[in-house]
Amino acid sequence: MEITLKEFNETLEALEKGELRVAEKVDGVWKVNTHVKEVILAGFKLGAVREMSQGQFSYFDKETFPVRKFTAEDGVRIVPGGSSIRRGAYLAPGSIVMPPAYVNVGAYVGEGTMVDSHVTIGSCAQVGKRIHISASTQIGGVLEPAGALPTIIEDDAFVGGNCGIYEGTIVEEGAVIASGVVITSSTAIFDATTGTFIKRNADGRIVVPKGAVVVSGSKPIVRDGKPLESGVHLYCPVIVKYRDAKTAGSIHLEDLLR
Repeated sequence: MEITLKEFNETLEALEKGELRVAEKVDGVWKVNTHVKEVILAGFKLGAVREMSQGQFSYFDKETFPVRKFTAEDGVRIVPGGSSIRRGAYLAPGSIVMPPAYVNVGAYVGEGTMVDSHVTIGSCAQVGKRIHISASTQIGGVLEPAGALPTIIEDDAFVGGNCGIYEGTIVEEGAVIASGVVITSSTAIFDATTGTFIKRNADGRIVVPKGAVVVSGSKPIVRDGKPLESGVHLYCPVIVKYRDAKTAGSIHLEDLLR
């Protein structure tokens, strides 16, 4: 069935209101709403390129994806300085966007979450409540294929500066990602508390466990069961512990900022 402009507009309005999401957790398992992603993709075909220039800045994009407009009643703080929230993205009341930052279509940002400066949140990424996405971090988008789960950051997680979370990675509730950690679909994560590598979930997805504290590390290149004599290592994120009271204190956000 062909997707009409009317259906496209209604779907993006529902996304912006938080009435509809690209992905949701059902009975403890994340499920993608494939049709919603199909509607978003159809928007690129339905729209023509138009000028969307503002002031001294020139922009040319599909008319179906303009920059989203907010009012004070939305309860979202978007600090001046060059941030853009694309149409079809949801920012919950109490969320904060520091400049410059970018949130793409289909993304979901929960209550009390801080999107810090130079952060990009990709298309359809699902970011939960009370999260700090620190400066210069990238949360990757997964718009296609339509059936693929997006990148997901669950409630009360903390993502440090200059991180990259890509390709449908799931960061579970309360996990802490230290500055500089990069996780993709091919990243091996070592759990130093058990001495084993984290196994992929049933969908073959990389999942950072609930409450895990992840830092940048390395592992030796092994051939025939022995490390190479060159001593060359490969990048490898390492779980050094699981969240405790001390960890919570070190990443606490001052309520005054909100």
